[in-house]
Amino acid sequence: MRMIPTKIHGILDYVVGILLIAAPWLFGFAFGGAEMYVPVALGISAIVYSLFTNYELGALRLIPMTTHLWLDLLSGIFLAASPWLLNFHDKVYLPHLLAGVTEIVVSLLTQRKPFINGK
Repeated sequence: MRMIPTKIHGILDYVVGILLIAAPWLFGFAFGGAEMYVPVALGISAIVYSLFTNYELGALRLIPMTTHLWLDLLSGIFLAASPWLLNFHDKVYLPHLLAGVTEIVVSLLTQRKPFINGK
């Protein structure tokens, strides 16, 4: 059941994007390796594709919401698995796993059609 409105999802996109970028410094894993660069890169990409998404908080509205949700799902899977895929689980894994699983759940619970211009 998709219960998260796209407008709320949009707010989460920008907030989570910023948090992913800041996470290595907030949670003490800014070691300069993949453990740091993965969330930063995914945070930047989430903000960029959110700006291009056709929903209430998109600026250019070129990417369909369904494509955006697929990008979120794939990003969440990669983020959650990255500590083991990129072999930094011995340094840090919990922030990546929790943020990734959260991103997966939110992508699966978000409505597919935005409410734009009364439509």
